[in-house]
Amino acid sequence: MQSMNLPGPKARALIERDLAVISPSYPRAYPFVMDHGYGSEVWDVDGNRFLDFAAGIAVVSTGHSHPEVVRAIQQQAEKFIHISSDFYHDSWVRLGEKFDKIAPFEESAISFMTNSGTESVEAALKLARIHTKRSQFIGFLGGFHGRTYGSLSFTASKPIYHDGFYPLMNGVVHVPFPDPYRPVLQPLQEEDYGKTVVRYLEDQILGKLLPAEQVAGILVEPIQGEGGYVIPPAGFFPALRDLCDRHGILLIADEVQSGMGRTGKWWAIEHFGVEPDIICVGKGIASGVPLGAMVARKSVVTWPKGSHGNTYGGNPIACSAALASIGLIEDQYMQNATAVGEYALDALEEIKVRHHSIGDVRGIGLMIGVEFVEDKGSRIPAHSLQERVVDLAFERGLLMLGCGRSTIRISPPLSVSREEIDEGLKIFEQAITLAENEAA
Repeated sequence: MQSMNLPGPKARALIERDLAVISPSYPRAYPFVMDHGYGSEVWDVDGNRFLDFAAGIAVVSTGHSHPEVVRAIQQQAEKFIHISSDFYHDSWVRLGEKFDKIAPFEESAISFMTNSGTESVEAALKLARIHTKRSQFIGFLGGFHGRTYGSLSFTASKPIYHDGFYPLMNGVVHVPFPDPYRPVLQPLQEEDYGKTVVRYLEDQILGKLLPAEQVAGILVEPIQGEGGYVIPPAGFFPALRDLCDRHGILLIADEVQSGMGRTGKWWAIEHFGVEPDIICVGKGIASGVPLGAMVARKSVVTWPKGSHGNTYGGNPIACSAALASIGLIEDQYMQNATAVGEYALDALEEIKVRHHSIGDVRGIGLMIGVEFVEDKGSRIPAHSLQERVVDLAFERGLLMLGCGRSTIRISPPLSVSREEIDEGLKIFEQAITLAENEAA
């Protein structure tokens, strides 16, 4: 694939206008200026075509502008656009009923609709405190939970997210996330590394620092997203669930990036055989329309009327888009995520053999990470190489995003085809080869 001359003249002109009026805090990856998209394909304002392996940070779950989602939005917009959470409407209730059916626990589910993932996390934290009458929390290094103050206090993937914003919310203690490729704790002989982390949490944190009876909840991503698409060992969540049960601590699963069918199940935590008490939902819930949800066991939702609310919660257009998205995911795209994800992982393992810079390939469904290293022996993160691969892929028509210190995530729409995976991975490997040659 030949390199395109990017950005084009129309893109450059719009970027100049953006610089004058839009906050510089946004972490722009590269100069892509979108004009339109369909499925897994997008076009910039200069007419250049790209394959989208980022999906708006795992948001456009059903692909760009799926006709059924567009139709649902149009039909609702013709009826009414907003009424506020002071009143009732059908699509809000139907979405709550749907979450009750697909929630990852047997108990009935109660939903609080939000506008984003970070707001879903904030709602979970408030509910955990008021329900347990406890004030303390445990989070994980490498985690990303949002940028508002409560969720930001748990986010621990990059120092830039905290720099200049102290003091954060108090009452949060972080422990290592069980990263099998980069363990930081010493396991006992034959011990599952996930169990090692939970043992450390109980013996060192609860045993020496934080009284267990003061801990309201443990907030954790079933698969870390921004932290590097890290999949914990099989023993982690069963041990963590057991610890929570013994100490009366709520297990809060942040499924904002890993949920909504991305891993081939509705929720990534379902791969680990445990039931959480609360889940936080966002990103892929409505195919790009801003929406989130906090979904909790009915027995946990004990806060009184008026204790929490929002203006746009349960927005009718967002709920209608979510219902259409859920139907598509349920009928075809969740199964596609499993099949095409396995296909992509097999292909990436073959690519890994051909490239000394790829240290690890990991993933479930279409939540896949490729980690780059200086060499496979030392496993030193190759951050500059990772960034260069992303840029070279963009120049050749492939949108990708990094995560962690040196990982590139592959998170296309759940509707992506095998042919599109083949096309995208061909560009990806070409970019890797060029980046390796430049670094040699």
